[in-house]
This record gives sequence, C-alpha cells and structure tokens, in this order.
Amino acid sequence: MIPNDKRFWFAVAAVLLATWTAASVTAGVPTEQIRSTVDRAILVLKDPRLKPAAKTKERRDQLKQILFARFDFTEMAKRALGANWRSRTPKEQAEFVQLFTELLESAYADIIESYSEDKIVYVGERLDGSYADVASKVLASNGAEYSLNYKAHLVNSEWRVYDVIAENISVVNNFRSQFNRVITKSSYEELVRRLREKAEFGSPKR
Repeated sequence: MIPNDKRFWFAVAAVLLATWTAASVTAGVPTEQIRSTVDRAILVLKDPRLKPAAKTKERRDQLKQILFARFDFTEMAKRALGANWRSRTPKEQAEFVQLFTELLESAYADIIESYSEDKIVYVGERLDGSYADVASKVLASNGAEYSLNYKAHLVNSEWRVYDVIAENISVVNNFRSQFNRVITKSSYEELVRRLREKAEFGSPKR
C-alpha cells in the first residue's frame, strides 16, 4: 500500500534532504521555514559523531524530530482517510493518526538518508490566505529533473506541510485511493489491522 515507483519516492525524499539552490524568484516565508528545517537535517547527516552504524537510531531520532515537525500528520491522515474520517470516533481518529504517522516514518526511514547530494531549485510560491503552494524542481546528481510541489497551511506561526506532489503524484491522494479500496472491499477495521501489522508497509522498493 506504499507506492513503489522509484521516481515518486526519490522526489519525496529529496524535498526533505536536498541542498537548496537559490532561484531568481525571492523565496517567501513558507520556503524559508522549510529551508531552515532542511539545513538542520543536513547538519545531522553530516555530523561525524552520528555516522557510525551504532548511532543509526540516535541519528534517525534526531532527523524525525527535525523533519517531521514540519509535517501536519493529523491533517494528512484526515485527508488520506477522506470521507471515512468523519464516521470515526475521536479515539479511532487519534489511533489512525498515530498509525499513519508511523507508516510514513517507516517508509521514509531509509530513503531520507540516501539522497543528500541532490539539489532543489525553488521556482515559485503561491499564497492564498493561510495556505501556500510551493513549486520546485529536484536536480538529481545524474542530471535528471523531477517536479516537486508541496502544500502547506499556516498553524499558528508555522507553515506545516499537509501534502507533497511528486511528479504529479499526490502522497495524500495516493494513500486515500489505497485506503478506500481496503475499506470498500473489506472494512475500516481491516485497514487498521493491516496498519497495525505493517505487513504491507515495509520500505518502498528502489
């Protein structure tokens, strides 16, 4: 139930860890906040003290704290579950957010440490009140380019990401389609069971 397309995961991972390259368009507040997050993540990845295998857990814990603080997992989970969200109790919603967050963390765990040499060029930013769309391009080390847009909304003074569009594939829409298929063919309880077991949610193939 995790997309296996290499380009999709390549682009999604790159937005988190790539070195940002200045473009001709002036970056706005949403981009600047994400730039700060990425810079801190890169410092963790380059820290010699955290490079040994024995430090893997500590390194990943630090990356999670930095990178996933920029994501609004509650909003992502809500959108991914779609209309089914409203029929769940507050307790069920809280559990689903937790399971969804663990799903994404598991999927990104290996990937976010793999693509630190690529660059992202900021190409545009559109603000609509408390919502922002940021467009960029991933410049891979092999010369390939990938489009990458992400959507954020303002929560207090922080721009929190609630969807990533990698090569025209929405993370939220992708999960929503897969979740809906399970619920339609079986039940919400079956979806939760699968999420708990994580049998189908290993790291995506590359």
